[in-house]
Amino acid sequence: MADAEQPVVLRKYGAPAPLVRILGWTVLACLAAFLINNILNVGFGYARVMDFIQGQGGALALGIYAGAIACAVVFVLMTKDVTLRWDANRIHRFNLYLIRVCFWSVLLVGIADSAIAIMRVEKVLQYFFADDTVRSLGLSRYVGTYVHLPLIGISFIIALFTRTLGFTWLTLMIVASELLIVISRFVFSYEQALMGDLVRYWYAALFLFASAYTLYEEGHVRVDVLYAGFSDRTRGFVNAFGSLFLGAATAWVILYIGLNGKQSIINAPLMNFEITQTGGVGMFVKYQMAGFLGLFAITMLIQFVSYFFEAVADYRSEPGKRELAPVAH
Repeated sequence: MADAEQPVVLRKYGAPAPLVRILGWTVLACLAAFLINNILNVGFGYARVMDFIQGQGGALALGIYAGAIACAVVFVLMTKDVTLRWDANRIHRFNLYLIRVCFWSVLLVGIADSAIAIMRVEKVLQYFFADDTVRSLGLSRYVGTYVHLPLIGISFIIALFTRTLGFTWLTLMIVASELLIVISRFVFSYEQALMGDLVRYWYAALFLFASAYTLYEEGHVRVDVLYAGFSDRTRGFVNAFGSLFLGAATAWVILYIGLNGKQSIINAPLMNFEITQTGGVGMFVKYQMAGFLGLFAITMLIQFVSYFFEAVADYRSEPGKRELAPVAH
């Protein structure tokens, strides 16, 4: 893949758009407040905003939202002459960093967990580790805490020094994993559950984490019956409306349902380090695949805010519009 962060010549200062910028940065501030409150609620038992509405505490949660929104408003007012395209590019570059972190995380975790799984299945762990460690490596909570989390932390550092997103390499590794399954099954009559787990793990990451960058490159399928004939100004209006009321709204629905309390469909697997029904003969990454859905919504929401700024800039006919090569659907 070509460099995902090719230099873009943009004007930092220009015609002010404070209301538009306040709206976009408020969405991002609410996202940060939502995630902080989710951690406080699930991890430490703090009340949520809904509890405050019902008179059951939650003042801290409400205060976090108020503080986040206030910071967004103050930030915009202090940088009121910054252009929409500059903000859009800044948000996009931050999103690229998150996506790179996700790529390196699934790469490192996939390799490490599959290696542990094959050694666990073939019963060779005892040749390398003490008995207590061998038993611990059969527990998803131990592997998740002491193997996966450190590798994810390392991914944050690696992502600072890399620029390509790595989707091409991840696709290649998926194909190589599938080829290995075919050869081992039909040539050597050998197959383990972990081999299929690794393919599903990487494929889910490829599909969900690449969606935000695909939006940036206008790569998603679009019904062009009317849109193709619109002027740039009309397209800007349509994209701005769709970014907020269709795209961002959908991402918020995913986050609210998936992170709504300890027993929600994303929080519960993450908290319990959930594994597949294959048990100890497979990989211990199912809980992460539940988290992929939340990461998909987060990266898409961030990208939709960037897309919203770009769309409004197009509507206002501001200079610096990106020219994209035609994409055949």
